[in-house]
Amino acid sequence: MTTRIVIVGAVGGYFGAYLTRAGHAVTLVDGWPDHVEAMRRDGLQISGVTPAEAFSVRVDAVHLNDVQAFARQQTIDIAIIAVKAYDTEWATALIRPYLAPSGYIVSLQNGINEDRIAAIVGWGKAVGCIVAQFASELHAPGRIRRNYPRGDANTVIYRTGEASGRMTERVEAFTALAADVDTARATPNLWGERWSKLCVNGMRNALSAASGLAGNEINRVRKIRRFGIRLGGEAVRIGQALGYPLERIYGLVPERLARAAEGDTPALAEIEDSLMAAANRSGRSDLQRPSMGQDILKGRRTEVDFINGLIVASGREAGLPVEAHETVTRLVQRIERGEIRPSPDHFPQA
Repeated sequence: MTTRIVIVGAVGGYFGAYLTRAGHAVTLVDGWPDHVEAMRRDGLQISGVTPAEAFSVRVDAVHLNDVQAFARQQTIDIAIIAVKAYDTEWATALIRPYLAPSGYIVSLQNGINEDRIAAIVGWGKAVGCIVAQFASELHAPGRIRRNYPRGDANTVIYRTGEASGRMTERVEAFTALAADVDTARATPNLWGERWSKLCVNGMRNALSAASGLAGNEINRVRKIRRFGIRLGGEAVRIGQALGYPLERIYGLVPERLARAAEGDTPALAEIEDSLMAAANRSGRSDLQRPSMGQDILKGRRTEVDFINGLIVASGREAGLPVEAHETVTRLVQRIERGEIRPSPDHFPQA
């Protein structure tokens, strides 16, 4: 029998488009009617940083209120949750009744959401997949644009793992699926990978939301770049205190990032050089805007409470400094409430 895959959330459309094009049985579920109707009418239009990445594919797309029809269809073997972190619980509960006995749910999200998924379906049905060095945007109904280069021999985009760290058949199978989309590998270090990605999101997403700057601009403006280093350093020290084996963070060695944030002059120069090189590297689009920056532009709720807010809560429990993350969290929350507007002026000179 064909493996049935259901993806909940528009941000999973990029993944679903590639899987569909590769011949997998995929259903995309979303709550934006215009987006669903555009996919049904015209297919899903994908573009990237090179012309060769552009393609259109016919997809099976359904509205949220049509999910109840799954009761009369083949059960779901793999459900991918690709909604904002604050929507994790309801999206998981929506799909749970239609899972096959051996089916499982994969978190393809920012933040750390496996525990909240497992609270609904059990750890035996929860798998994680980290998306590293990736940025995309649903810029119009039925149209998704990737603003970051595809993976290569040195860049693995998808890292799949079990909470236990065991290498299981389902992890290997999902990794093979992900390889139809971009570079992929199975990892025994789900939590270390998760926290490392959280460090990346923590030092970039909220900065974009609070400053109004796109991703490359964050690196090019000295005071914003330096504040981002402070954010990264705080998050690294917290992850280390929690016992996570950290991976490279935005291509940076975690210990060097932490030392740079703590005032180590050679480490700071090294990290700043790396960030500037990343901003100016060929193939990286100046259109790339971290997801919270996109949310602010579109008047949507951000994930700041589930990214920087999670770092703050974890740091307080560990008794470690979280001043930078507290500051940027408050800024983004005030912007969401309409009290202030995004601006680089919110950050001190460095």
